[in-house]
Amino acid sequence: MAAFDTSRSFGHAGLIGNIFVSALDTPRTRSGAGLSVQIAELFKSAFGAVSAWNDARITHKSLSRLSDRELDDIGLTRSEIYMVSRT
Repeated sequence: MAAFDTSRSFGHAGLIGNIFVSALDTPRTRSGAGLSVQIAELFKSAFGAVSAWNDARITHKSLSRLSDRELDDIGLTRSEIYMVSRT
């Protein structure tokens, strides 16, 4: 049985956001939250949202494939799959 990783953070989205910030960072915007930082945060949150949605989709799909007995072994019922995959 596969283990489900629920501790995922921004991962690649954070890395891409940091690269984007460093590429667009100029001396004028270093003193405050400049446009490049705001755009990078937008990309970071968008990638984070897509990543979270995809993780929930994969978890839901994997749990749905299990039999009722396998779900019972891990303490779930079929009606709880949606709730578990979204948290």
